Amino acid sequence: MERRGQIGLLEALLLDVIRLHETWMEVVFPRQLDPSTVLGKWKPETLPQKVGYYLWAALGALPVVIGYPLLLVGFATRFYAAKLDSAVTRFGVVGAVVVATLVWGTLTLITHLQLQPDDVIAVGAASIVAIVSAGLAAAFSKVGGRFVSVLLAYPFAMSAFFLPPVVAALVTPTLEQLILPPSYDLARWILDTFLFVGGINDILRGAFDLETFGEQWGLPGLGYVLMWVGISVPLGWFLGILVALANLVRPRPDA
Repeated sequence: MERRGQIGLLEALLLDVIRLHETWMEVVFPRQLDPSTVLGKWKPETLPQKVGYYLWAALGALPVVIGYPLLLVGFATRFYAAKLDSAVTRFGVVGAVVVATLVWGTLTLITHLQLQPDDVIAVGAASIVAIVSAGLAAAFSKVGGRFVSVLLAYPFAMSAFFLPPVVAALVTPTLEQLILPPSYDLARWILDTFLFVGGINDILRGAFDLETFGEQWGLPGLGYVLMWVGISVPLGWFLGILVALANLVRPRPDA
């Protein structure tokens, strides 16, 4: 049994790699990923076609090596997203909002009974952010279409995950020390790595200070909120694209 399970896993991995490479080939050449039942898989006939075909196939080795670990992330994200989507289907968008409201409302009530007023405000503010983000994510996931899900549903889902603790940290000293300093270090690391190209980091540093941005409008900590929105949106797009790639390489049985 163990041996058959190991073979099954290896076969599944090999099939994924083959389909990922065929997806790469499909970018330039027709009928590579899903051959026609009548015409079959397209094959090069002339010498220039063969040179171009096999050169493109060789160039695809690097994207496959880099892309397959990302594809596994897409499979995992799709699995958990399907669980959430199934829950939204059972309860509906309004039901999902009601459930989120009950969960966060109960947490706010417990905070009111046991903790200080500042902590109650923190949890209440985080609750509002979580409920709104979760509701929008659920709504856009049911609108229909992969493009809408990638463009809007996944970013709002990431916002529902990241923003509540940040909002709570802005109004309570205990959480502030746990969340804001690491957020500042993360922002500095992102600026010095991903955003150094083209001097984007210098532009952002000159435009606003993370710790003081928003104080002039009576909104201290706004910079941290915008920072995590700026992380949530592209991260949501990234995960949504990986899920779309996973659906392309290994379609779900019900797809």
